[in-house]
Amino acid sequence: MNSARREALLPTAALLLACAGAWFVPQVFVPLKAAIVPALGLIMFGMGLTLTGPQLAAVLRRPRWLLLGIGLQFAIMPALAFGIAQQIGLPPTLAAGLILVGACPGGTASNVMTYLARGDVALSVAMTAASTLVAPLLTPWITLWLAGTRVDVPALAMLVDILRIVLLPVLAGMLLRRYLTGLARRLARWLPGLSMLLIALIVAIILALNRHQLAATGVLVAGAVMLHNTLGFALGYLGARLGGAGPAQRRAIAIEVGMQNSGLATALAIKFLPPLAALPAALFSVWQNLSGLGLAAAWRRGR
Repeated sequence: MNSARREALLPTAALLLACAGAWFVPQVFVPLKAAIVPALGLIMFGMGLTLTGPQLAAVLRRPRWLLLGIGLQFAIMPALAFGIAQQIGLPPTLAAGLILVGACPGGTASNVMTYLARGDVALSVAMTAASTLVAPLLTPWITLWLAGTRVDVPALAMLVDILRIVLLPVLAGMLLRRYLTGLARRLARWLPGLSMLLIALIVAIILALNRHQLAATGVLVAGAVMLHNTLGFALGYLGARLGGAGPAQRRAIAIEVGMQNSGLATALAIKFLPPLAALPAALFSVWQNLSGLGLAAAWRRGR
């Protein structure tokens, strides 16, 4: 098994084990609620360590696909979340949580999935970085626009928090890589593995906090999450194809559109929305890794 495939399988296994632990021994995870935001900040710092100037410059020299991908991501995923919530009749709190997932930037796992799918990895990395950088502006206001009539959405406070727990750690990681290269390389060896464990921990905490609600609404929410992610992949690919992108770019854009930073959605939901709103993000985190692996495997076999 090559290293990239192992990188994709390990977080999935960790997520499944964490979910089992949260279900059977929730009392272990519930007291760890306060660890969600610091854990997400450390994950974002690790992401910043992976970004290099030459890597991003190569994509910026052909910004058409980057702009197309970002446009599709912030148009398709929030609209899908809103439409799915309406059509299947999600309760207001869960609908707001699903919309928040759709309004978040791309997640870092998409870069590994794009590599496995033989997609344009540089484009994938650039889309993840660019969507993260514009998230402080877009995520709060899209959520307010689409979910504000369902629950109270403090968009300005959400913007400040995204700057604090996402943008600043990413920039810190980039600066460390730029000016303290040796230290950054040493940290980069173990931060990806730690990030996998932290994502699994965040998901486990949310599932433990919402265990009883999950038993009552789990099938409905799981169906909404699966549909959201699957249609995100399909419409992202279709949009990229209609935009004239080549096969490698289509795959990268499809995966970036369909895979979200569910950790960020979880942290924001816990702080600014009713606790149940974090459930769609937790389920999305588990499902997108499984579906992303399946999609990457299918594309890899098809070359």
